[in-house]
Amino acid sequence: MKIRTRMAPSPTGELHVGGLRTLLYDYALAKNSGGEFILRVEDTDQERYVEGSVERMLKTIRDYGLNWDEGPEVGGPHDPYFQSQRLDIYKKYALELIDKGNAYYCFCDQERLENLRKEQRGKGMVTRYDKFCLGLSREDVEENLKKGKPYVIRLNVPANESIDFEDMVLGNLSFPSDDIDDQVLIKSDGFPTYHMAVVVDDHLMGITHVLRGREWLPSTPKHVLLYKYFGWEVPKFVHLPLLRESDSTKKLSKRTGSVNASDFLAEGYLPEAVLNFIMFLGWNPGTEREVYSLQDFVKDFSIEKIQKSEMAAFDRQKLLWFNGLYIRNISLEDLWSRIEKWNQEYLKKPIFDKSTKEYNLKVLELVRERMKKLSEFNDLVSYFYERPKVDKKLVEKFTGNIEKAQEIIKNYLNIYENISNENWNIGYLDELSHEALEKFSYKPKEAFMTIRYVVTGCESTPPLFDVLGLVGKKETIERMKKF
Repeated sequence: MKIRTRMAPSPTGELHVGGLRTLLYDYALAKNSGGEFILRVEDTDQERYVEGSVERMLKTIRDYGLNWDEGPEVGGPHDPYFQSQRLDIYKKYALELIDKGNAYYCFCDQERLENLRKEQRGKGMVTRYDKFCLGLSREDVEENLKKGKPYVIRLNVPANESIDFEDMVLGNLSFPSDDIDDQVLIKSDGFPTYHMAVVVDDHLMGITHVLRGREWLPSTPKHVLLYKYFGWEVPKFVHLPLLRESDSTKKLSKRTGSVNASDFLAEGYLPEAVLNFIMFLGWNPGTEREVYSLQDFVKDFSIEKIQKSEMAAFDRQKLLWFNGLYIRNISLEDLWSRIEKWNQEYLKKPIFDKSTKEYNLKVLELVRERMKKLSEFNDLVSYFYERPKVDKKLVEKFTGNIEKAQEIIKNYLNIYENISNENWNIGYLDELSHEALEKFSYKPKEAFMTIRYVVTGCESTPPLFDVLGLVGKKETIERMKKF
């Protein structure tokens, strides 16, 4: 059997990082077996539709280095891949269910439904539809349809039955049918609900494995019932752990940090680092290995290694660690091109375009060990490209008073001005600067921190003489003179 998986994002917002995790697992399962990964858009919730979100989601998926075998912008034998363009298909199958007695027209208006819910809540009951319209005669139904009375089509859930299915991770599961509401399948606007559309599309598109978050588990019995009513083979289900903040049992929250996949890229995370991190949010290779390329993950992925736990911890510090690791291990040329691209896409401006590439790479080599995100580069290196603003009050904390700071700068100026351009290098600067400590009886911290701050405007930089060597003799002396 050729494995076919799918991801079906809804354009009601941006692609959640949990959705990206599910998509990654779908992709890996299909590619691992030589199967196919399908993308379709579940755009049936017209009230919550967000303009432009489809295009942004597709771009985000591609920005993470993932693609699809069938779907929007690619096409395929099951086109169209937008559910809003498949309404006639859903209506056809809904009418088939009505003919079988597995679904029925419901003409109840909102007032009756709200009164019903109030009555049930008042009695401490679970709110659910009372099958009132199931009792309508064929003549009543035809009359209502003829009059154009608004309606929905509901699933006819049987009473006193057990709906059983197997989850490939959680095992055999059973749900009492009496706990399941007569779900709306076709809404009054003619659009299907998720439950109707997902079953019809998964069947028609030949989806063999359905991977989704644990929050969809209560909906699965409804889907299993629909498969049974249609006489279709039920796909294999895999319900994945939900994502939670690492220090809480609550799901991911914008109050804690980014939750949308595109936001992590905008913050300066590398796509392969994010993918490597989310690989482990519900999957474990059973070894100590932590670093996986996408290709390696596809090769090693299997459903048997998915964890049964209800939630997986989203450790933002661990993600930061992964990102720093990837930043340190890609080539300088590659890292520089990514920094340039990040600046152009998210800051909408070219980066330090007056400098030579050779100089830029030398700057990057000095600060790369300090970087955890691409977005940190500009702040870490600003003094290599422009003169800093120096707060004289801050200088005093290194020496105790401004006069001592000025004395240090004057004495070192005399030394630095006499160094030839040929000898302006890290080793010679280090040697002469340390000799001056003994000559003037300066403490290393007061002298070198004063020079560091005057030249860079920062208290923390790469090694001082590496910085001075790259800034250059002329610029270093001019900054010291200005102070």
